[in-house]
Amino acid sequence: MTTPEPIPYVDGPTSLTGLLVRPAGIPRAAVVVFPTIMNQTENALRRLPMLAGEGYLAFCADLYGRACADRADAHALGTALRADARTFRARIEAAIDTLAALPEAQGLPLAAIGYCMGGQAVIEAARMNLPLVLVASFHGILTSALPATEPIRPRILVCHGDADPLVPRHQVGAFQQEMDAAEANWHLHVYASVKHGFTDPEADSHGLPALGYDASADRQSWAAMLGLLSEIVG
Repeated sequence: MTTPEPIPYVDGPTSLTGLLVRPAGIPRAAVVVFPTIMNQTENALRRLPMLAGEGYLAFCADLYGRACADRADAHALGTALRADARTFRARIEAAIDTLAALPEAQGLPLAAIGYCMGGQAVIEAARMNLPLVLVASFHGILTSALPATEPIRPRILVCHGDADPLVPRHQVGAFQQEMDAAEANWHLHVYASVKHGFTDPEADSHGLPALGYDASADRQSWAAMLGLLSEIVG
């Protein structure tokens, strides 16, 4: 696997380290990858060379400034970060601003993709109307303490497993209503009988009934994201 370059940045007093992978040629666009609640684990990091191979400058955000000791530690960190929506949004914006400020990102379209908590993060970025052409959420949380109150400019792709107990159908419906009210240009891909964490090949090893890998949904959702991003950036 390509070794990412560490890129230090800050969010207020918190020191963070993003990870960057460059494409072989001139980048088509710059993409921030927001990881799961477990932070910069293998499933998020493997997306960086995948994006670079498609011609994108790829940057993995750092949610906490340190690795998680275990799942309990990750949930404590994630809960604390999301306790205040504005604090969470500042952490999201810091990552996007860092990628946008890199010399090789100048003049490029910006996009953001995310997984689980990272999927929630990119939809928050859309609600904030950060300067993104696309956000794509994979098994992300769809609710927000600060729902959209003005028209949303970034295009939105949501890839969701219908058997995900963390995002039941009524929340999906409420999200659609919120996006319609905000005049968002959204795509929703729903995969039957697919659980939370469907893009992570290690999901089943955690022994949690909510989680499950689905190879087909993983492939189809990734293809959907690449196709929509390519359509947007040309």
